[in-house]
Amino acid sequence: MYRLLSGGAKMQFVIPAGLALLMLAAWWLSFGGAPPGPARDFEECVEQVEAKAPSNDERNALMTDCNARFAGRRKAGGGYKYYDFMQDRNFDIAGPNPTAQERKAIDRAYMGFLDVQRREAVLAELARRQIELLQADLEGARQSVGPPLVLTPRNAPPSAAKRPVDRSKSPHCEDGSLTCSWSKFSSTVKSTFASPPKTKP
Repeated sequence: MYRLLSGGAKMQFVIPAGLALLMLAAWWLSFGGAPPGPARDFEECVEQVEAKAPSNDERNALMTDCNARFAGRRKAGGGYKYYDFMQDRNFDIAGPNPTAQERKAIDRAYMGFLDVQRREAVLAELARRQIELLQADLEGARQSVGPPLVLTPRNAPPSAAKRPVDRSKSPHCEDGSLTCSWSKFSSTVKSTFASPPKTKP
């Protein structure tokens, strides 16, 4: 008899709790409408949001929920792609969300991407430093180092009066050479036309 009473006491609590849940579900259906079936992917989720025609604020919240639930997007030819904004690159995936293996592959690709970025940054820094050094060398070469250096002998010979050089006489004149003949001819013409200096009586 004790068992029957304890079982009946439990039923007294279970029945009101079940009725409360039933009333809550009826209230939800009357105000919120029938909940849509679960979306299979992002595009289907967006279609459900558009069909509901919510206000802008509610629409933004529902679209954010679709983005959070589904990382992949449908491809035109079938299948899905995942866009990794860190790498600015798309990856082909099997379903609307990447599997654990696909996530590992994306992470490995990202590590390779970071290595390439790091190498490019180091090379760019080295090139920048090299250019700065070359520019500094060019600037140093452009700067004047003072007036030009003039070398003078310590014991300068006394300057002797220079005699005018007679160009009519060639020191090595061979008979029959054109230069020698021309020199002789020009000196003869000069002496012929030269007039003696005039003297006053």
